[in-house]
Amino acid sequence: MGRQEDAAIRQGELIPGTLDMLILKALVSGPLHGYAVAEWIHERSHDVLQVEEGALYPALHRLELRGLLTAEWGASENNRRAKYYRLTPAGRKHLETERERWTRLSAAVGFVLASA
Repeated sequence: MGRQEDAAIRQGELIPGTLDMLILKALVSGPLHGYAVAEWIHERSHDVLQVEEGALYPALHRLELRGLLTAEWGASENNRRAKYYRLTPAGRKHLETERERWTRLSAAVGFVLASA
């Protein structure tokens, strides 16, 4: 692994293609605003993954346009205006499909890495 790739892992950068799945997973338990989604991912990854605003909000918007999320404005814990995102039934189905795909893919990579 090169020095740049090693630094990327230490900084908690996401592997391309995983952000949408992580966002959907964050919303399984109920609606959250964008900052809370990023915090949920950070906490659940044991402080390894950090989602930057420049990646998070375009991904939330993209998922909303695809019908995997809905959004509505509300008040945050600080009584500030915030957009809350909620998983749709299509989003739940998509998450399950992606979870299965990710499990197969990560197992296959594990097999390759474990081989002689």
